[in-house]
Amino acid sequence: MRDQLLHLPPDSSASLQAQIRELLVAAILDGHIPSGNALPSCRKLALQLGVARNTVVLAYQQLVDEGYLISRERSGYYVNKDILVGRVAQTPRAQMHTATAPDWATRLTMRPSSQRNIVKPHDWQRYTYPFIYGQLDPALFPIADWRECAREALSVVAIRDWARDRVDSDDSLLIEQIHTRLLPRRGVWASPDEILITVGAQHALYLLATLLVASGSTVGIEDPGYPDARNIFAVKTSRMVGLPVDEAGLIVDKNLDQCDYIYVTPSHQSPTTVTQSLQRRQSLLRHAVDRDFVVIEDDYECETNFVGDPTPALKSLDENNRVIYVGSVSKTLAPGLRLGYMVAPTELIREARALRRLMLRHPPANNQRAVALFLARGHHDSLVRRLSHAYRDRWQVMGGALARYLPDSARVPTFGGTSYWVRGPAGLNADHLQQQALAQGILIEPGQVHFMSDNPPVNYFRLGYSSIPADRIEPGIRKLSDLIHQLI
Repeated sequence: MRDQLLHLPPDSSASLQAQIRELLVAAILDGHIPSGNALPSCRKLALQLGVARNTVVLAYQQLVDEGYLISRERSGYYVNKDILVGRVAQTPRAQMHTATAPDWATRLTMRPSSQRNIVKPHDWQRYTYPFIYGQLDPALFPIADWRECAREALSVVAIRDWARDRVDSDDSLLIEQIHTRLLPRRGVWASPDEILITVGAQHALYLLATLLVASGSTVGIEDPGYPDARNIFAVKTSRMVGLPVDEAGLIVDKNLDQCDYIYVTPSHQSPTTVTQSLQRRQSLLRHAVDRDFVVIEDDYECETNFVGDPTPALKSLDENNRVIYVGSVSKTLAPGLRLGYMVAPTELIREARALRRLMLRHPPANNQRAVALFLARGHHDSLVRRLSHAYRDRWQVMGGALARYLPDSARVPTFGGTSYWVRGPAGLNADHLQQQALAQGILIEPGQVHFMSDNPPVNYFRLGYSSIPADRIEPGIRKLSDLIHQLI
């Protein structure tokens, strides 16, 4: 081992001490450094890696504290043989006999991978004009505030609280903040036992689909609408009804009569961005009582309102417990956080909590505590204010650019949000446009996936502005307009 060449990864963001520790741990656990063998001296390894000797000393000492190494006076550092006790010895993998392997194609009861989904490139940040929806502009993320809350959530007292087995319970501070701070902003009043924390809004929808939707149930979905919601309900039933929307949101008519459940995005319709009128909301609630169906309200992006007074949530108008409310903090804080919640009658929450326990017990308690502190300290309210100002500027720039370069292609969102729904010229294929745009550093999202029809219109696409700086919007729209005119 003393003569082996070690080197650090060239693109790691971790500290040098952490990189050295990770390098040696991997070598020990993978068997490249046999137990009992001596490691290079601190001075020799420091020269080999091009780092300070003290950095290696600290890394070695940490590995001694963790039981990976043993320090012997005047001799050096050696691999602790006890660290590998209990590990199964690695042996070459035997050749698989494919003829006797299970036929997975016949065993699968469903194929979610075959569903039509929104596809977003993982490397979207390297594109010059990322008109991609639902992603975070790193410049707007409240790093200092989040670190403050994360550090407090990692204090000794906090760890002793959230590290215990909660079984199926949620962080009481987070429930309190949702109960007293988030929901009242939307006019929703709910008791703590009517609130359940979920791993994002999609988790809430999956819980509801599993508990409520049978193979014979009929579910109404806005058309165009949110593909993930459509796919979740389609796992449980094939009886899906597309419900048209217009400039006032979901149309309340006889199409709703055949439904047992209706999924709706009234505050900011996905993907058209229209806001359902108060009159329509009241009509929908009356219809739910008359026709005995339940409404699932996805109140996403409700915080980013910068056009007049917000319309109250559908749940706030509900007097008959006909509305199940689904919310999320992922859209404002960070999509990777995956933390949402739902509000429903106590008996439904009780069953959803029991089902959640079978799936994952509860969302990670450390994340719940950090978010709870973020809300309690007022950071979320401050963030919403900053986002609203930033998004309002981008909304105006994009609206002006679309009016100039693609006139009459998009309507101005009536509530706020972070995207425009664009109808291109009749001869445009948005899939082809997407491919041509990629070559020029422009990301757009074709709209076909949002329609339920087998032959959806192909000239629609969505332009998000949450992840693109304001000064890049106008030149990006100009380039996109040139491409469109070349394709038609």
